[in-house]
Amino acid sequence: MSHQHASPTNDHAHHDRHEPTGNVGHDKHAGHDPEMFRDRFWLTLVLTIPLVVTSQMVMDWLGYSVDPPLVQWYGPILGSIVFWWGGRPFLAGGVAEVRDRQPGMMLLITMAISVAYVASMATSLGWLELEFWWELAALVTIMLLGHWQEMKAIGQARNALASLAALLPDEADLVDGDTTRSIPAADLQVGDVVLVRPGGRVPADGAIVDGSAELDESMITGESKPVSRGVGARVVAGTVSTDGSIRVRVAAIGDDTTLAGIQRLVADAQASQSRAQVLADRFAALLFYVAVAAGSITFVVWWAVGDLDTAITSAITVLVIACPHALGLAIPLVIALSTALSAKAGILVKDRLALERMRSIDTVLFDKTGTLTKGAHAVRGVAGTTQLDERSVIRIAAAVEADSEHPLARAIIAAAGDGVPRASNFRSIAGRGVTADIDGTSYAVGGPALLRTRNLQIPDELRSDVVEWEERGAAVLYLATETEILGAMALEDEVRPEARQAVAELRAMGVEVAMITGDARQVAEAVGRELDITDVFAEVLPSDKDQAVATLQRRGKTVAMVGDGVNDAPALARADVGLAIGAGTDVAIESAGVVLASSDPRGVASVIRLSRASYRKMVQNLVWAAGYNIVAIPLAAGALAWAGLTLSPAVGAVLMSVSTIVVALNAQLLRRVELRPVPTP
Repeated sequence: MSHQHASPTNDHAHHDRHEPTGNVGHDKHAGHDPEMFRDRFWLTLVLTIPLVVTSQMVMDWLGYSVDPPLVQWYGPILGSIVFWWGGRPFLAGGVAEVRDRQPGMMLLITMAISVAYVASMATSLGWLELEFWWELAALVTIMLLGHWQEMKAIGQARNALASLAALLPDEADLVDGDTTRSIPAADLQVGDVVLVRPGGRVPADGAIVDGSAELDESMITGESKPVSRGVGARVVAGTVSTDGSIRVRVAAIGDDTTLAGIQRLVADAQASQSRAQVLADRFAALLFYVAVAAGSITFVVWWAVGDLDTAITSAITVLVIACPHALGLAIPLVIALSTALSAKAGILVKDRLALERMRSIDTVLFDKTGTLTKGAHAVRGVAGTTQLDERSVIRIAAAVEADSEHPLARAIIAAAGDGVPRASNFRSIAGRGVTADIDGTSYAVGGPALLRTRNLQIPDELRSDVVEWEERGAAVLYLATETEILGAMALEDEVRPEARQAVAELRAMGVEVAMITGDARQVAEAVGRELDITDVFAEVLPSDKDQAVATLQRRGKTVAMVGDGVNDAPALARADVGLAIGAGTDVAIESAGVVLASSDPRGVASVIRLSRASYRKMVQNLVWAAGYNIVAIPLAAGALAWAGLTLSPAVGAVLMSVSTIVVALNAQLLRRVELRPVPTP
């Protein structure tokens, strides 16, 4: 029952878009599909019905009698077809387990149906007085039904991968000089420029070189709201331009694309073994020896008391009951469903053990910049003097900064909006700020160095605001002329609007939240106050972030580190679970066990919910499957025969399939777990 893994190896991801890229479930199922089990099930069912209807035992039970022509040949002929053709997948799997010296479920099924077949054929030839034709046929038929349903369920989960690949278009519009021509997307090369029309899909990863559009990136991030992308912005293969035409220069194709990376992550996660799976596999191997021993003891004891018929019947029933089909399905189906569901929500699980550990996390350490904040400054406060009101201060400052490329300048321009006057004679003063003329007046925008150069004093009417801003670590810029200061602006790294909800969700789940940053302590504590985070590590060098994780671990905490993966790799690796946050080609950050494709920190709570839910399902399934075997084997052995309680092989097969269906339905309840972030009110 160990997994086998086949990651995508396609040169161009869309070549294989109709084929699953990972194998999940029993190795003995490799290459099997639901249709194969379905076809064998229906044919064996048709052959089983006459065997059941003409069985003397069934006729005695139901009180009727039939005697069709050649009835004595129904068993040997129909039963042989059922055994050799319907039972072929199980026989092949049993042989493989013997060859690999890894006994498990398939070998148990093989033993059960083989013993039933040999005993029945011997009876038809007149050598024995036992006949199990209808029980044999019913067992194979029910087993095929169970495997059909299992493979169908796993196939549905696997389709998450195929649906990702199907997002890539077959054709691309290659820009060739002043014209465009349609070529197969597989023929694109790095450096090509392609045209993406409104409603079209981006055929390869790249950057926009002309135009702008609202892009639907839900297939990568799990977020349904389109995002605006303009010249220079990176775009991902498979995303949809909803409203505009863009030209994209191809930067990655085939296996190098984000989509291919996501496919590999999901396939790896579905194929990787968790601790619970290892436990299930060991139990299945143990069950083989228990079943052989129990069957042997059952046979010997009943034979010793002089009842050979009961000895053989009970021994076969023990082998049937012991088939750990539900056990073999308990973990793989949960793994397949959890990774497929998480991928749809933009949560990419690289390591199954990382997802499994998330349920026990009691402290989440967030990197501040780019995770809890946007990593870009925004104007958070404006103050004017009696000469200029706040609106005028920001408009004039934006006009002065209009030609500047500095990030702070862009923040001021964004805050001013429309109605900014035109400035001339723009000039940058290294290390001090910028100047420009508006309506014949020279204005300057800069920080404390500008004030020192011009010997300007902060007016009393601005002082209280400036002191407050500086205490919380904001960058303060001033609007001034040659002789006086006209206003001041506070710029701070903007806190993500969803960060507060992320912290609240984690707290509600009983998880503590801490924050780490290289910024000055007053900056860190200001963000901490805004988000209600009291455990703050500030002024930490990137190389020392992993020591903060170690500090929390020494306090007895189980720590998940959340960072953007750029300079957080050591901390992500040191943490009990590392979560990388951020979309685009950074999804394959090696140091993290889980990747949040969107930059929404609320995804961390979703990962914990998924971890707890999937672990509950694994445990529930294991308890049900193992408990069923533990209770049923003694019953099948005839331990309660003195009280009139016995199990025939066919009844054992029915009960076992019921166990399988319960496990499958229980795993499907994972779909009820809420993984998408709830929008912030």
